[in-house]
Amino acid sequence: MPASPSSSAQAAREAVAHRLRDLRKEAGLTVVELAAACGWHYSKTSRIENALTGPSATDIRRWCAATQADDQAQDLVVQSINAESMFRRWRDHVRGGLRLLQESRVQVFRATKSHRMYSAGLVPGLLQTEGYALAVLGIATSVHGLDIDDSAQAARARVERSRIVREQGHCFVVIIEEPVLYYQIADPDAMAAQLGYLLTAGALPAVSLGIIPMAIRRTHWPEETFHTFDDRLVSVELVSAEVSVTQPGEVTQYLETFDRLRAMAVYGAEARTLILRAIEAVH
Repeated sequence: MPASPSSSAQAAREAVAHRLRDLRKEAGLTVVELAAACGWHYSKTSRIENALTGPSATDIRRWCAATQADDQAQDLVVQSINAESMFRRWRDHVRGGLRLLQESRVQVFRATKSHRMYSAGLVPGLLQTEGYALAVLGIATSVHGLDIDDSAQAARARVERSRIVREQGHCFVVIIEEPVLYYQIADPDAMAAQLGYLLTAGALPAVSLGIIPMAIRRTHWPEETFHTFDDRLVSVELVSAEVSVTQPGEVTQYLETFDRLRAMAVYGAEARTLILRAIEAVH
């Protein structure tokens, strides 16, 4: 069973802490001696080594200087920042409302040339119609017990953000599992409109829409929803959190996984046939 996002984040923090402890021991320094060299109380050293306190970038650089490991400082800084930011709770994300969440992501979408999206549960946001988005965001409001129900405004903001698929300078590879076409997320009219839009969106020059058929012999199991931004960032959607993956090795893993999923999908006329079949089943 996969680790929960919170335990994964804690494991990342502990990896930094253990590496710092190893550097101290390799340098032959006690906890007190390391603290004196860094200019802080020895209790702080203990808290950092036990992953109770996250070290700042300055803390890490002082630690590496004291242990004559300056060449490792930058990598440890990046690893520590990733550990602290990789796990963000959905409640923190949507504290200001769902509309602000949609608008806050416009810049990262515009700054990305190559978008890759995989979903086993929903039509990805960039290909959603307003009616479908309204249903999705309405569910999100209920599930997360939000005090503010701005799902209508958020749906309009999501559609506005989606205009990027028609702009030059970007390419979008979208892979969905065939059951996504049948999940009754919205009412029949909204579902029919959403499926009809997939036919249109799949024909756009910048969009490659692939569908993994239910009947195919799989070479990779379904995964959690994830979205890659070039080769620098992966956003992974879990039940309790959104995980931002920035470590190059982990980003590569997601890119390789995407390629395996992509290889199972059908495109063009075959994909349109699957969509048309789902449209016929709506009513």
